[in-house]
Amino acid sequence: MKFGVTLSNRGVLVGLTTTRDLLKLADAVEASPTMDSVWCGDALFVNRRLDALTLLAAVAGRTERVLLGPACMGSFGLRDPMVFAYEWASLDVISNGRTRLVACAGGGAGPLWEAESAAMGIAPDDRRKHMVENMHVLRHLWTRDNEPFEGKFVKFSNITLEPKPIQNPCPIWLATNAERLSSGQADSGGSEFALTRVGKIADGWMTHSVSPEGFRKSWDFILNVGRGEGRDMSRFDHVLYHHINVNEDKDVGLADSKKFLDLYYTANYSKERLEAWLTYGSPRDCIEQLKKYKDSGCNRVTFRISTMGDPMAQLRRVTEEVLPFV
Repeated sequence: MKFGVTLSNRGVLVGLTTTRDLLKLADAVEASPTMDSVWCGDALFVNRRLDALTLLAAVAGRTERVLLGPACMGSFGLRDPMVFAYEWASLDVISNGRTRLVACAGGGAGPLWEAESAAMGIAPDDRRKHMVENMHVLRHLWTRDNEPFEGKFVKFSNITLEPKPIQNPCPIWLATNAERLSSGQADSGGSEFALTRVGKIADGWMTHSVSPEGFRKSWDFILNVGRGEGRDMSRFDHVLYHHINVNEDKDVGLADSKKFLDLYYTANYSKERLEAWLTYGSPRDCIEQLKKYKDSGCNRVTFRISTMGDPMAQLRRVTEEVLPFV
């Protein structure tokens, strides 16, 4: 398995961390032989945080090895795709081809979500449509010169984008939200409609809050869709967006993660909800939990270090006491 860390860029705004500490954490991931990627969350006016593009560019400038990506790009459908194509291509050049763009609609429910969409001039029901079309715009500009594009929302002609990404093709993954059972446990990595879209048009997949059995079911579904479309799925990649807290006292570890995640997301999570997206307990407990995902076909996980304590100390425990034995 391959592992990474999701930087808590929302934590800067709620007092959980500093920008300097986030960059130090990225440095530690770069230096760790058991890890190979750095990710960070993304949103615009809802779930406020440091901008993902800016933070990933800062990480790119101080690393040479780790993959870089958003977990996931919740503002993707709201951004101008022509400008974003330029920005992401530049990030791929700066990082020497280490980017993994993970697109998602970032939609939700309630006044804040509706206000964000309205402010950007996009109907809430159209966010996913914009997301899909924006993917096509990026691929068009990254691979063609001076060729017209005509979509439902975007039209242009007589332009060429430079720089092009170093990667060709430059990967665009899709994220799906897991469906959860009434007990709070996840049984799949998204609806069949969303998983079908991943298999048809994406280069990889991100999900969260899914059981090992649900992961296997969804992953097999995506691969079958892609093969049915005649796609070569041998290089199709994925990542499980997860949380971790290593503590010999499971109750203390769970309480620590709950306090962190409740503050981070302005929520009041139940034990069942937390256990759907959290590995916690002693090193042995964590190893056993992660091996279940490994056996389910999951070969890449990114962790948010969910602790009110020292995240660097937690990272050392994860990289030294857990991951080498998974």
